[in-house]
Amino acid sequence: MKNELLVEVCVDSVESARAAERGGAKRLEVCSNLLEGGVTPSLGMIAAVRRNVSIALNVMIRPRGGDFCYSDEEFAIMRQDITSAKQAGADGVVLGVLDVDGNVDANKTAQLLDSAAPLTVTFHRAIDMSRNLVGSLETLMCLGVTHILTSGGEQTAIEGRHEIARLVCAAKDKIAVMAGSGIREHNVCQLVEATGVREIHVSLNGREASPMRYRNEKISMGIVKDREYQRFGVLQEGVERLLAAVSKPTTDS
Repeated sequence: MKNELLVEVCVDSVESARAAERGGAKRLEVCSNLLEGGVTPSLGMIAAVRRNVSIALNVMIRPRGGDFCYSDEEFAIMRQDITSAKQAGADGVVLGVLDVDGNVDANKTAQLLDSAAPLTVTFHRAIDMSRNLVGSLETLMCLGVTHILTSGGEQTAIEGRHEIARLVCAAKDKIAVMAGSGIREHNVCQLVEATGVREIHVSLNGREASPMRYRNEKISMGIVKDREYQRFGVLQEGVERLLAAVSKPTTDS
């Protein structure tokens, strides 16, 4: 079990990408605005990460935060962003589109797959917001999506582990089921053994102090207060600890 598990790390900076690779991650998901759950990163960020790491690189294609039902203008942006990500050296893209009734939008997803070819395509946790997870999985398999990222329809993958196990069974090796949300060193073995997933998605962000010596504490630039002088990023040791936990004998988990 242990040696076969692929760990994908979500990153929003070059520093985090380097740390994740040094820590042993095998794939990155590059995005921006993690407070919104991740949106499309800039072309400059994609290119910079590609220059600095050699592991597989997936790019988030999400034009805004919020729901996953997109206007025609937003959909056109997604198609253009996929083209840009391909040109910048991405190995795969990460996306998700639902209709107003909470079903996978098969028509739009098929068009995005066409734009992305020959890259891999992960349908992200939009599936967790869909009406029927197994039904959504079956639709995505028929469309040719290569991966799904899911917490089993719950806030965390541990809470949704029984549903993730159902999805793994339904996938029948035709699509990779990747578990994500709330996975840490203390619960990763429990999750993998309960679900049978071969891939996991983690953030593992740690807090770092800003190097700014002068600070104006009266002003907050964003909706979330007190973030101007804090930075968050992936720590190499966090990835290493997760992989060490996975490498322990099954009897220890």
